[in-house]
Amino acid sequence: MAEEKSLDSPRFAAADVERVSVDSLHQGFFSLEQRHLRHRLFEGGWSATITREVHVRRDAVGVLLYDIERDSVVLVEQFRAGALDDPLSPWKLEPVAGLIESGEDPADVARREAIEEAGCEIQELIELHTYYPSPGACSEKVTMFCGLVDCRALGGVHGLAEENEDILVHVLPFARAWELLDAGRLDNAMCLIAFYWLARERASLRARR
Repeated sequence: MAEEKSLDSPRFAAADVERVSVDSLHQGFFSLEQRHLRHRLFEGGWSATITREVHVRRDAVGVLLYDIERDSVVLVEQFRAGALDDPLSPWKLEPVAGLIESGEDPADVARREAIEEAGCEIQELIELHTYYPSPGACSEKVTMFCGLVDCRALGGVHGLAEENEDILVHVLPFARAWELLDAGRLDNAMCLIAFYWLARERASLRARR
């Protein structure tokens, strides 16, 4: 029991890492750094200097749009360069998502991105989780939301031309979306996290009607 309680707060923090040096390998829309560092060890003392490449990018939000009345979700489909070698397709079905600018509130970003990517105004926003998609190699932290909406007029192609966005909006009954998840078509972390949350909370959300 004592060991379980010790997990409520971390044993180590940022002060237990010595940043020896940082080399910039690339500066673009995202950055790549080579970090040389030492850290404290669980059995005492310090590690040798280790080198890690870290993909440095802004934090992000994701928001699964859900219509309680119609038990339907809204997903967006767009090309993803990171999935270029996917054997099925580099076009992915995802929740609405976007990057957080300096000083922005994640909830404000979620509402803005819902309008830009899906032409949709969120009626109520529920925060689900904040998580690191890949903390071994990437600095990004994601805040995930569920946005309650009226999906009756949604559809079509959206996105900002200046950002070369070409985003197709899909409105799906929850049961159909869950079939796609089971079949492996919804294969990104945002979808999986949001849909498992919605599967747990869907009955209580629909009881509001």
